Amino acid sequence: MDGSYDDRDGFIWLDGDLIPWREAQVHILTHAMHYASSVFEGERSYGGVIFESRKHSERLLASAEALQIPVHYSIDEIETAKQSVMAANGLSDAYVRPIAWRASGEDMGVTASRNPSRLAIAAWKWGAYYGDDAKFRGAKLDLSKWKRPNPETIPCHAKAAGLYMICTISKQEAEAKGCSDSMMLDYRGYVAEATGANVFFVKDGEVHTPLPDCFLNGITRQAVLQLLKDRQVRIHERHILPSEMEGFEQCWLTGTAAEVTPVGQIGDYHFEVGALTQAIAGDYEKLVRP
Repeated sequence: MDGSYDDRDGFIWLDGDLIPWREAQVHILTHAMHYASSVFEGERSYGGVIFESRKHSERLLASAEALQIPVHYSIDEIETAKQSVMAANGLSDAYVRPIAWRASGEDMGVTASRNPSRLAIAAWKWGAYYGDDAKFRGAKLDLSKWKRPNPETIPCHAKAAGLYMICTISKQEAEAKGCSDSMMLDYRGYVAEATGANVFFVKDGEVHTPLPDCFLNGITRQAVLQLLKDRQVRIHERHILPSEMEGFEQCWLTGTAAEVTPVGQIGDYHFEVGALTQAIAGDYEKLVRP
């Protein structure tokens, strides 16, 4: 399946029904379009099994609660809906995208309490997020001018659409420079994350990764931390200054879309695709594939 995302064959689950792909639409005055009142998940299925599917559903509901978006489906119902989407589209290895949002209704200002909420789930084939070459040579990242905000200003632990605005800008600016993505600092100036992936560094056989106190603690990130513990690798979750990147030897990104992707360069800092990076990427591949 390829081409424009609004013009494809297949089915999308929408509010309890499987709808032909092209007919799954919303009104132009949908509140989420104007005020970013939506939350979503990104999930990958391997061999017909969605990795950590239930954790994703739980996080979707937690994000919706944080944004005061009522979701009228249980976790079990969402899990069943995902499987029905996969089956309807004949998919085994796929990317799965649930999204909940405030629809059009009586409110069209900032508030949306009188507007109904909706839930949709789509799935499609999606290859390596940074391209196949990045798996071997390492992705090239820019340094973003935008920073992850203070958690007192945003619901930073919700996977909310509005929080990705500066990510979109950063990634597009990076791509214009020939990079795959952009590394973002946080409001204090510490290394935070890429635009849609968490980051890990290696020095002297030990791993350093930013403390997720103002950005999403990714489900893939948590899985990789456990893989490192299984290998008895010493881990430092801490605040990392940008200047420290000069001393790190290896680097990789983690995320549902990114999976485990080596990084070869961030700004002027260079990294090797080393043995630990390759080992963790291999461990993750074994973990997610049934």
